Amino acid sequence: MGLSKSNLFTAEQNHLASLAKALAHPARIAIIQYLIKIDTCVCGDLVEVLPLSQSTVSQHLKELKKAGILKGDVEGVSVCYCINEAVWKEAKLIFEKLFTGYKSCC
Repeated sequence: MGLSKSNLFTAEQNHLASLAKALAHPARIAIIQYLIKIDTCVCGDLVEVLPLSQSTVSQHLKELKKAGILKGDVEGVSVCYCINEAVWKEAKLIFEKLFTGYKSCC
């Protein structure tokens, strides 16, 4: 969606779309699942567990961080990534609101 059209929608709709876009790639889902599984921050391990190059993993991390889903802290020459709990909880509420708003009519 072009930037000129996003102003036609509410802030909540744009925020939900931003979160959905950040999650809309299997590599990003794999990154999040891995972070949930190990329940800690990761500094560079992701390239070893994903079938992707370092540059591709970095690009996906950048998109997740841009959406606020991940946070990253610099430790020496590497960045340690964790799930941003505040944004994660907010995203859960936003998606629940969307999905629970549907009432079956068929």
